[in-house]
Amino acid sequence: MQISDLPYPDPGVPDARSGPRFLLWLGRGQLGGQLKSLCWGMLHFTGVAALPYAVGLGVDAVVDHEPDRLLLVGALLLAIGVAISVGDSMLHRTAVTNWITAAARVQQLLARKTAELGSALTRRVAAGEVVAVSTGDVEKIGWFVEAVSRFLAALFSVVLVCVGLLFFAPELGVVVAIGVPLIALATLPLLPRATRRADVQREKAGKATELASDTVAGLRVLRGIGGEELFLGRYREASQEVRKAAVRSARMWALISAIQVVLPGALMITVVWYGATLVSDGRIEVGELVAAFSAVATLLYPLRHFQEIAMAYSFSRPSAKRAARVLSLNRTDAVAAAAERPARTEPVRAPAPGGDLYDPRTGLLAPAGRFTAVVCGDPDLAGRLAERLGGHPMDEAAASEAGAEAGATGTATATADTAGAPSVLLGGVALDELDLDTARTLVLVQDKDPVLLSGTLRELFDVPASGAVESAAALGAAQCADVLDALLQSAPDGVEDPMDARITERGRSLSGGQRQRLALARSLVTDPEVLVLDEPTSAVDSHTEARIAEGVATLRAGRTTVVLASSPLLLDRADRVVLIDEGTVAAVGTHRDLLQREPRYRAVVTRETDEEQRLGGPALTELEEALTEIEESA
Repeated sequence: MQISDLPYPDPGVPDARSGPRFLLWLGRGQLGGQLKSLCWGMLHFTGVAALPYAVGLGVDAVVDHEPDRLLLVGALLLAIGVAISVGDSMLHRTAVTNWITAAARVQQLLARKTAELGSALTRRVAAGEVVAVSTGDVEKIGWFVEAVSRFLAALFSVVLVCVGLLFFAPELGVVVAIGVPLIALATLPLLPRATRRADVQREKAGKATELASDTVAGLRVLRGIGGEELFLGRYREASQEVRKAAVRSARMWALISAIQVVLPGALMITVVWYGATLVSDGRIEVGELVAAFSAVATLLYPLRHFQEIAMAYSFSRPSAKRAARVLSLNRTDAVAAAAERPARTEPVRAPAPGGDLYDPRTGLLAPAGRFTAVVCGDPDLAGRLAERLGGHPMDEAAASEAGAEAGATGTATATADTAGAPSVLLGGVALDELDLDTARTLVLVQDKDPVLLSGTLRELFDVPASGAVESAAALGAAQCADVLDALLQSAPDGVEDPMDARITERGRSLSGGQRQRLALARSLVTDPEVLVLDEPTSAVDSHTEARIAEGVATLRAGRTTVVLASSPLLLDRADRVVLIDEGTVAAVGTHRDLLQREPRYRAVVTRETDEEQRLGGPALTELEEALTEIEESA
């Protein structure tokens, strides 16, 4: 795999049982690149290892007054120099390729896992940890993969030098053969402690960064309550903790570096002193002493790669562990259900257009081509139901957590979300049996907190779509006229089309209602066969909400739309309203019909108290009057 060939057509199925197994799997997946890097590294380091012997031969030729032999030694040195240069250049090229391709493979795996799990991922792993894995941890994993081949080439050259000295100058070779392993292993006991201190530093730095981000995000509120100095003091304390942790970490790495300087220096002194004694006794030639001295000096270069591979593994192992933890996550109920189904020899075909959406777990039916509204007394249940309707079944751990929370609050939604329930059906076909891309094309879910990516408005709407809905129509249905004006006013001079105006990161320059309406327009542009909206108008005023309800109902006419909401304005526009109570369908009808005959529905929609229900529901009359007034003004 070359960098120009990235991304991988298929990054493969990782061995995520542990961090070391994941690193081993990555290495096996790049055997070709590792072999190339190893071959070039062996050429480079062999040239480095051969230099001392060539120098020793040259010294002997000068002492023996043999100019022809000296000329041959010169030619040999030239060849060695070319080998070192070419090998070093190609080693760097292939090693960096291994680094980048390994990092790209991990990022593709993480992206695939994120798309597979959806919002269930952040229920199992913190969003900050996912970001850390896909950025810093990916770099550390790539570093280790890149360092392996250079370490093996350096090991080969060290062994070559030691064995060569044993034959060239046996008495000095024994000293070098004993000293080199001691130098290579001397720092290993210190590496775990150094790694722990580095981890503490990164953890404290992450907390300080998180505190700074929260402070900046809430600066307007802090100024309003006079809390700027309080948070500034907290950040000072956090930054001082980072400084202290960095100093402690630096001290340990400085000790390791000092050992890497002192011990090789001691070995060189020992070789020179002992070699000089042997020369004075006439037991070895001067050239042999020069060769031995040069060999020890040359070994300092490959020995650095011993320290590097130890550091790379120490840093990459916890990173690989975190990556493996994310990649090992599965939707337990979907996996178990798939295991129970007989194996299929052919892929499941997508359902024919015009099929109903049905959830066997709750009994919810959304007829094809109709606008269905769903009312849940529990907002968390509504969010989980939206995910299920999009083919994101809840995993067992999340279901257990939801059940515990339900038990703590006195509700009975735990039984509705237990693992093992059948998948949602579209046109009679289970969504979890379809190819992931096909399922995402058929059903689109917009959650209650949609995210806007930075870029122009035109780029925001550049999403996979049917092409049947223009951006202007979607923006109009979502009532985004004032949003376009605001973007155009804040745009630099020369920008005349609001579609070319830029949106800041996560849409922070816009209000919550403006972000919500742009996200709704983006969902409408895609024009999926089934559109599931979870509280799409919770951040807008009632008059705008009434116009949005009218626009969505008109634009989505003939398409299946499911809206999970408790707003009377949205519910009144729906063709069909379904009440979910205690995890199952409790009532079906129109909004006004359910208001009259279903107390549970009225209690959720009108926020009636028990006393108001006993007195005859005065809130119902007020609600009907408000609906009539808003409809007339809209």
